[in-house]
Amino acid sequence: MEFSFNKIQHVGIPVTDLKRSEIFYQKLGFENVMASSFDYEGEKGRVAMMQKGEMVMELYQFPEKDLREIRERKNGHVDHIAFDVSDIDQAFAELKREAFQVLEPAPVFLPFWDRGCKYFNIVGPDGERLEFNQIL
Repeated sequence: MEFSFNKIQHVGIPVTDLKRSEIFYQKLGFENVMASSFDYEGEKGRVAMMQKGEMVMELYQFPEKDLREIRERKNGHVDHIAFDVSDIDQAFAELKREAFQVLEPAPVFLPFWDRGCKYFNIVGPDGERLEFNQIL
C-alpha cells in the first residue's frame, strides 16, 4: 500500500445507554472529547468520543428502535477498528483499485471534531469491519 496509515485511530463500540457507558469509561480515566449525533435510517443516533492519552473509544447509541439487536448480543459489542489515514481519498482509491471489499461508494463526511472527518470501511475475511478515517 502506498497511502499512509499511521495508527489505530479508535475502536467503535455500539452501546445501549450512552450516558451509562460514558460514566463507566470516565471511571477508567477517559474524558469525553467530542459528542455529536448522526443520522441512522431517518432517525438520530448519538456518539461520544472518549479519550485517554492516545486511546480513543467511539461509543455510539443507535435510535431506540434499533437497540434490540445490540441488547440481545451476548459476545461483546466491538463494532470496528479505525485506522487514522493522512489522505482519505488516496486510501479509498488504492483499496478500491486493489479489489478490497469497500462498503461505501465514496468516503463519508461526518460533522465530528472541529472540521469534520471522512471515513469508509472495508470488510475482512471473517466479516470484520476495518474503518479508514481522516480527521479534517
